[in-house]
Amino acid sequence: MSVNSATRPASNRKKMLLPTTMSRAGWEVIRDRDDIEAVAYSPDISTSAFRALLADTHAVALTVTAFGAAELAVAPILQVVARIGVGYDAVDVPALSARGVPLMTAGIANSPSVAEAAVYMMLALAKRGAALDRLVRDGKWRDRFGYAPFDLLGKTVLIIGFGRIGSRTAMRCAGFEMRILVHDPFVSAERVTAAGATPAPDLDAALGEADFVTVHCPKNAQTVGLLDARRLGLMKASAYLVNTARGGIVDEAALYESLRSGKLAGAGLDVFATEPTPTDNRLLTLDNVIAAPHMAGVTHESMDRMAVATVRNMVSVLDGTPISENIVKA
Repeated sequence: MSVNSATRPASNRKKMLLPTTMSRAGWEVIRDRDDIEAVAYSPDISTSAFRALLADTHAVALTVTAFGAAELAVAPILQVVARIGVGYDAVDVPALSARGVPLMTAGIANSPSVAEAAVYMMLALAKRGAALDRLVRDGKWRDRFGYAPFDLLGKTVLIIGFGRIGSRTAMRCAGFEMRILVHDPFVSAERVTAAGATPAPDLDAALGEADFVTVHCPKNAQTVGLLDARRLGLMKASAYLVNTARGGIVDEAALYESLRSGKLAGAGLDVFATEPTPTDNRLLTLDNVIAAPHMAGVTHESMDRMAVATVRNMVSVLDGTPISENIVKA
């Protein structure tokens, strides 16, 4: 379905595929561009139907749709692929790079939202939000002192990954007067120190110091299973783990055993190894786990910001002036 009312002949316009679920703010970016034909597609579209749309497409925006060599093969004039978000584990970046087609992400558009969600989960765990809510609903006020909350004040937080999201999480943790450790082998100690945090190059050692561990690194071959049984075993029994990055970075089976046995105090999980996670996932049976359906980066405001950033990314390539900082390197 074409949604532009452009007067320029279709043969002279560049076709841009945009998912129907994208915020209207993104569509507004190209409302007056009669050189661009915006075509809507459903993220639930079949693989064959999606590939058919690519035959004469110059730019495509993705939500959950996978994109790889097979899609490239049927997209001879494609100039840019953009993710409405920052994750791209379902996109074959090397294949795109080999063709000279850039993959672009939404930059900082949802970074503040994810950082807020990470701190929210830390607070919800420390302040026993779910447990105290149940006490009130069940009329068990007399039991409340058995669920005394904890302060973030003075606690040590270990931030794994100090990019756009991790650095913003650090700023928010500083507001709670926490001691901030940062583990990121790709970020200089000077940058971490300048942000008021302490570099923690030895992940194993830092895990043993942390009262809270929050994960903000990308998912790749180096980070899958990063927090496995051995590393979870290095954490304090009183510590909490928060993952708003990607499922698979934390070993879910090992996490379950740590939480069940009392070797870890609790966890906040916005992401899972399989999504949607099955309702019989054993982690969901534990009272010391709070969960969300991969929504940390999705707010009313961030959906608008991501849509606008995504369309601007694609337009920048079509116009010959790509926004280089939003291009993913292979």
